[in-house]
Amino acid sequence: MSLLNILLAAPEVVEKSADYLPIIIQVVVALAIVVGMLGLSAMVGPKRKTSDKLENFTSGIATHGNARQPMAIKYFLIAILFVLFDVEVIFFYPYAVNFKGLGWNGFGEVVLFVAFFLVGFVYIIKKGALKWED
Repeated sequence: MSLLNILLAAPEVVEKSADYLPIIIQVVVALAIVVGMLGLSAMVGPKRKTSDKLENFTSGIATHGNARQPMAIKYFLIAILFVLFDVEVIFFYPYAVNFKGLGWNGFGEVVLFVAFFLVGFVYIIKKGALKWED
């Protein structure tokens, strides 16, 4: 079967693939801008390599000790909990946009979501994850 016969037999396939044209154009333009900027900076930018430029950046503060020393797990725990609760709050946005269309059923689901959110928060507080006594 030839390509022409396939296209004539399924015109909706051609119409559907044409819907992606703006996205393809946007990706091509974005890639062209990135490649153009990188190429332009490589061609126009200075190429003087001095010992100061090749040295690691230290922000002017004298280093002391080993950077591989152990850190308290509290820092990581707080960071993970922040990300967890921050992402949960993001899920309120779709409800805020469509709260009229969701009705009471959607309201009940959001109340259930908030209840799970609060149960997790109470559990974290009961476990003492937010106490900073080290």
